[in-house]
Amino acid sequence: MPLRVELKPFERIVIGQSVITNSETRAIFLIDGETPILREKDILTAETANTPVKRLYFCIQQMYLEDDIPKYQDLYMDFVRDLLGAVPSFRESIETASNHILSGFLYKALREIRTLIKREDELLSR
Repeated sequence: MPLRVELKPFERIVIGQSVITNSETRAIFLIDGETPILREKDILTAETANTPVKRLYFCIQQMYLEDDIPKYQDLYMDFVRDLLGAVPSFRESIETASNHILSGFLYKALREIRTLIKREDELLSR
């Protein structure tokens, strides 16, 4: 089933290894096939991955976009170890994300870690 994507004016989306920027008008299109897709709002850069959870998210994002889990596996485990040492209450979400990764569902892992980004923001704002 094709994925329906609606882009706001000048919004960007990553499809595979390409970044697509919309024109000045809203656009709707369908994507059919198996390729990694991330909307601009869901993309972190190396510069914006400036907290432990965001670094973990960025690592999974790279696994997803490059379709290469083994390349980032050791880095992922380092981030998980550091994060659990600092915030043990994140264990359940990290285990869920790790299970998604092991099953090959990297986008689901990203969604799970996005919930931790919100929780981390709350902790850091205190």
